[in-house]
Amino acid sequence: MFNNKDAKSANNESGSINLISQGTIIKGDVSSNGDIRIDGQVEGTIITKGKLVVGPTGIVIGEVSCTNADISGSVNAKITVSELLSLKSTAKINGDISTNKIAIEPGANYTGNCTMGGIVKDIKQNSQDKTQVREKTA
Repeated sequence: MFNNKDAKSANNESGSINLISQGTIIKGDVSSNGDIRIDGQVEGTIITKGKLVVGPTGIVIGEVSCTNADISGSVNAKITVSELLSLKSTAKINGDISTNKIAIEPGANYTGNCTMGGIVKDIKQNSQDKTQVREKTA
C-alpha cells in the first residue's frame, strides 16, 4: 500500500516531534533538532532548532533556546527565540526574553525584560557570542 521510500521522505520533511506529557517531570537538559511539546514539567535547559510548544498544563523552569515558540503554560526561564515567540492568553512568563518577533494575546502575564527586533543569532552561536562579549568588556 505504501512505498517505504515515500514514508521515509515524509518523515524527513516533517521532522520529529517530542512530547512531554502531563504528569511527566524531567529534571535535566533537553536538546533536540525537532519540535518539542511540553504538557508536563521540565526543570533545566531546553535547546531545540525546531518549535517549542508549552501547553496550558506545561511548566518550564530554567532556560529556553529555540527557533519558534508558542507558550500557553507557565515559564520561569530566560527565553531566546530566533524567529517568532507567541504568548497565548493563558501564558504566565517570568524571565527575560530575547526574540526577533513577539505576539502577545490579551490575558497573558509577563514579568521581565524583552529585547526584540533585528536578528537573533543562531541557537548554538548565541551562547558563544555572549561569552566573547563578556570577555571583551571585562
